Amino acid sequence: MIIFLQMQHEGDGMGNYNSILNLQRLVFERIEFDRKGFKNTQELKFELQAQIGLDENGIYKVTLVLNGTKQDEYDIVISLSGFFKFEGQVEDKMGQDLISKNAVAILMPYLRSEVTLLTAQPDTDSVVLPPFNINKMFGN
Repeated sequence: MIIFLQMQHEGDGMGNYNSILNLQRLVFERIEFDRKGFKNTQELKFELQAQIGLDENGIYKVTLVLNGTKQDEYDIVISLSGFFKFEGQVEDKMGQDLISKNAVAILMPYLRSEVTLLTAQPDTDSVVLPPFNINKMFGN
């Protein structure tokens, strides 16, 4: 993963490292757990979608939607949105890479954590999602 930083030198001799991509706000828009039956040996099957939009103020809304089903046990839906802004000018190609890869990578730990919390129900095995290769997901 590529991380872009800007360095500002302050009088204390220490550098101040700031990302040019800033997360302004993070919200869970939908969290659902729909019990279908009791604990079983089926595996959780899920689909992950990423949606990216830009508003008139230059704020990018990046939404991750996870739909999961553990057959005969439960269905889950989690929708998480992060609102991102660039500090300074960014070339189009670099900006698209930052939004599509880095913004998604920033949101993934929040989504992973919520899946674990949501599946930690009585008579259910808690699920820990594996790490995802964001670059591979979006194609290098």
